[in-house]
Amino acid sequence: MEVKLQDAELKVMDVLWRRGTVSAKQIYQTLKEKYGYSRSATYTLIGRCINKQAIERIEPGFLCRALMTREETQQLETRELIDKLYDGSADRLVASILGKPDLSADEIQRLRKIVEEWED
Repeated sequence: MEVKLQDAELKVMDVLWRRGTVSAKQIYQTLKEKYGYSRSATYTLIGRCINKQAIERIEPGFLCRALMTREETQQLETRELIDKLYDGSADRLVASILGKPDLSADEIQRLRKIVEEWED
């Protein structure tokens, strides 16, 4: 199932990925503290995620549980980014990342490790 989530909806999902199954009220409190979201805006976002089948609503207590993993969402978003900005070429994305002048030695080492693991 491919579900396209907007940036604000991803913030709701991030709360669930970090904290697991939580109440809508807890999502609201987290987003209010972190981003200043209102209660109505937060509940609207939760409703949109439920309608997109990214979140399951559990009663009683309006508990929310993510139906998509962070990894599934990252894969979908990465594919969309590659298609939209790099003409579908993952190598162009990697070249763009590697051309970034402020890559740390740790980031370069992690990238090398990923490539080595792929080659094996």
